[in-house]
Amino acid sequence: MRLTSEPLTAAAFAPFGDVIETGADCERRTINAGRTERLHDLAQLTLDAQGGRPCLSIFRTTPLPLPLELSMLERHPLSSQAFVPLSQRPWLVVVAPAGEPDPAAARAFLARGDQGVNFHPGTWHHFSLALDAPSDFLVVDRTDGAADCDEITLDDPLCITIGDLRP
Repeated sequence: MRLTSEPLTAAAFAPFGDVIETGADCERRTINAGRTERLHDLAQLTLDAQGGRPCLSIFRTTPLPLPLELSMLERHPLSSQAFVPLSQRPWLVVVAPAGEPDPAAARAFLARGDQGVNFHPGTWHHFSLALDAPSDFLVVDRTDGAADCDEITLDDPLCITIGDLRP
């Protein structure tokens, strides 16, 4: 199965989660005696199901070799999972709808280095995909020791062509 990445936009990504970015649509609040602008509530985090609690981590991801052939997907049925790039490099987001795994419904998004994503609970996705060099991601997800990660191996790999960042 072949996919070409498309630019990451909030509208295109909405069925899978939230785009985390500082665009004109985000709520802005002035705080700290007027010295700080808070870009407020950028993602719908779901982290407390069945006694879970928020966990803040940094994932250091090594790029996969090109051409990209992805043979697995994962999901977190109990929680959201947010990735915010710290390395300011473009990166790839591969998702498929929640529910029964459907690789034929997968989509690939090319994210700018200033865009993060928050996967809604149950959204199938590939792990964070650095493209040009090892990259760090700030990750907000759920922890409590309970299993919250399902993985599947795809019968046919997803072959990804990297498209353009421009919409």
